[in-house]
Parts: sequence; structure tokens; C-alpha cells
Amino acid sequence: MSILSIFDAANTAETAATAASITSSNASPGASSVVAGAAPGAVTEGVTGGVTRAEAADRPLPAVVGADLLVPLADGRQVPYANLDYAASAPCLEPVRAAVAEALPAYSSVHRGAGYASRLTTARYERARHTVRAFAGARPGDAVVFTRNTTDAMNLLARCLPEGTTVVVFDSEHHASLLPWSRAVRLAPPPSPGEAVRAADRALAEIDGPKLLVVTAASNVTGELWPIAALAHVAHERGARIAVDAAQYAPHRRLAVAALDLDYVAFSGHKLYAPFGAGALVGRPDWLAQAEPYLRGGGATRNVADEVEWSADPEQRHEAGTPNVLGAIALAAACEALTATGWTPIVRHEERLTARLRAGLPEGVRELALWGPDHPRIGVVSFTVAGHPAREVAEILSTEYGIGVRDGRFCAHPFVRALLGEDGDCADGTGAAVRASIGIGTTEEHIDRLITALHDIVRR
Repeated sequence: MSILSIFDAANTAETAATAASITSSNASPGASSVVAGAAPGAVTEGVTGGVTRAEAADRPLPAVVGADLLVPLADGRQVPYANLDYAASAPCLEPVRAAVAEALPAYSSVHRGAGYASRLTTARYERARHTVRAFAGARPGDAVVFTRNTTDAMNLLARCLPEGTTVVVFDSEHHASLLPWSRAVRLAPPPSPGEAVRAADRALAEIDGPKLLVVTAASNVTGELWPIAALAHVAHERGARIAVDAAQYAPHRRLAVAALDLDYVAFSGHKLYAPFGAGALVGRPDWLAQAEPYLRGGGATRNVADEVEWSADPEQRHEAGTPNVLGAIALAAACEALTATGWTPIVRHEERLTARLRAGLPEGVRELALWGPDHPRIGVVSFTVAGHPAREVAEILSTEYGIGVRDGRFCAHPFVRALLGEDGDCADGTGAAVRASIGIGTTEEHIDRLITALHDIVRR
């Protein structure tokens, strides 16, 4: 048997095992999933593969790189870093670092190489594609195009829309989903989930020709979960497709592309505990296969003479040049690590800490929300502190308490302005907020330290 045959056989076996494992996890009823139609935030008890949900909830979370990082304070002391900035970029998981370290010694350029290292790296790269497809709960024929991040994925999709396509998008979106479209109908942030569905339905009904609804699954500003199942339904009823920004959702909840009949999802490795510069666009291949290549160059072609014959395969067509192989391997390793852990312990850990933080916010701290305090959300809490600019609060938290948060408008300027209104001095565009975000490496001590710090700040 040739070396390539050995790699092909190994890749097929590993891919099948990985897909079966991830698909089994995606099909199980354990994790909370607002998009799947379960009670948002609820965790259902049951038995899957001989493991009860109660047992699954006790599984340890994977370790993150940098959990023991010490940072300096203004008074000269050093304290353990309280990273509450997961919504910007999440730290690397230890299993992800291990996967990259394992791949590095045999790293080589992928595809068309006859050498051992090239063939091994190609097998790992294509296996990563299958792993990401399974993690997303996608259809067997869905394309997985590796990108740099969610912004890159959405811009790729924008380049692949049929001529004359109109995009419907809410002003509550991250700029990655708000800005790439050349022909867009922008809707105001809706006052309720039901109104989000009705507004999308009305807008789509008025459009002739190709149309696409673009929406986030979880807000990067408020953490609130959007009614993706209902939005997908009305989009398809109106003859439209739906693209979901899952950058914030994918690290915190189970994706289910096929089950919800989503057309496209985009997400980023750097938010999914794989900060190695890769993301993915997952979805139906037809628009991608018919569009001009996202980049023109080697790897995207079948033949070049006087005329260029581009690859009909949508993945090759839009991945010209040497791809970010290690980024793809890292992204797949993160998908495998989260799947192996199970969504029940991840969701319970984050919901418990999020509730602890929100309950401990002092008077004078205003939490930002679109749909009220009781709407289900991931571990994102954005707020303002009366009498203190957001940058000042963030700097105090860093220099006096060793806490890392994000301040600003979070690449969602229209939404933050709408949430803050005049109270945030947004009339001139200068309003900003502070965002604390929770992930696998967050501890109770981190949350309590932030609560203590905010109580100290409001008393100044």
C-alpha cells in the first residue's frame, strides 16, 4: 500500500470516528440551545451513551493556556490575571496547543505534494475540515471554507451572492455582519424577539429577487440569544436564505446547522479557544461554487492557459494560496475538545458565573440589554458606571485589580448608541461601555474580584 493510501485510509477512519462522536453530541438533548427550540438556558437531564446528564455535568473543563499568568499592578504587586475578555479573543486550550505542537514537526504545504510531510499535513488539514463540518452540525454536502475569522467569512459570502441579492440585517449586528453587503435593508434593533421575527418577515416580503437574512446567534454586546429557529423559518417561507454570525455563539452553545436548516454559519477560531488565525464559513455549496474566486491564485484553478479554468469545488475555489494549515488544525482541535467535554458542563459553568456577576453588580452600574434582564444569554455582561467613563473604569480594573475587560463600542457602533442613548453621550458618537465576558477559564474568584472592584469604583 502506498504512503498516500495509508494516509487516506487513516484520514477516512479518523474522520468517521470524529464525525460520529461530534454528531452524537450534537444530536443529544443535553445542552441548552435557544436555536434548537428548547427552553433557552435549560439543561435537560437524560442518558446518552451510558452517561447521565448529571455525570456529564461533572466532567472537568479543559485547561486554558495562561491560567497562571501574573500581571503587575500600579502599586508594584503582582496578582493572577482575571481574564474577563473572552468575547474579544479566548485563550488557547491546552489540547489545542498540544495538537499544534504535534503537527509542527511534519508541517509542510498541503495538496499536490508527494513527500511524506506534505501528505501527512494534507490529511490533517482535510480531516480538520470534516471535524469543523461535524462540529457545526452541518449537512454532509455543506462546504467548509477556511477563512481568517468571521469578518473574512462574511465578506467571502458577500462576494458570492447572486447578482441582485438584497440583504436584510439588523442594526444590532457586529460590523462583520452589518457592513459587507453592497445592497442592504437595515432594520432597527427590535424591542422583543417576536418583533425581530415579524420585522424580518415584513422586510423580506417586500423584496423581489434573491434575498438573504443576516443575523447573529448571540449578541457580542449584550450576550442575548436570538430566535434563530424562527428567523430561519420565516426566511425560508419568504424564499430567502439565512446566514448566521455564530462568532459568539459557537464557543458557548451547540451549533445545529442541518437541524435548523440554516444556510450559512460563520465563526472564528480566536473566539473558540484556537487563536491561530483561522475561521470558517460553513454552508450550502451552490452560491460558493458559482461565484468568482474570493482570491485569485494557485490552488483555486484547474488549468491556466490563455483562459483560466477555476476549480468547481467551492472549498478549493475560495482557498487560493497556501492556507493557514496550523490554524485549521487548531480550530478542529478546539471543536474536538469542546465536544469531548460536552455542552452540559460548559453551559452550567458559564450560566452559574454569569448569574453570580449580574447579581453582584452594585447600584450605579447599568447593565446593557435589548430584551430585558431575564432573556437568555451567553456569558457577556456590558455595563456603564455612573460618573465614570468606560475607558477610566477599564484602566482602573486593569492597573489596580489585575482584571482584563473590554471597553468601547465593541465593533457594533449603531447598537451601542441605541442602547446607551443620550445617557451615554452618544449624540456625538463618543459613548462607550465596559464589557466583561466569561469562558471556560473563568473562576468564581475572578467574578468576585470584579464585583468588589466595581463596588469600590462607584464609591469614589
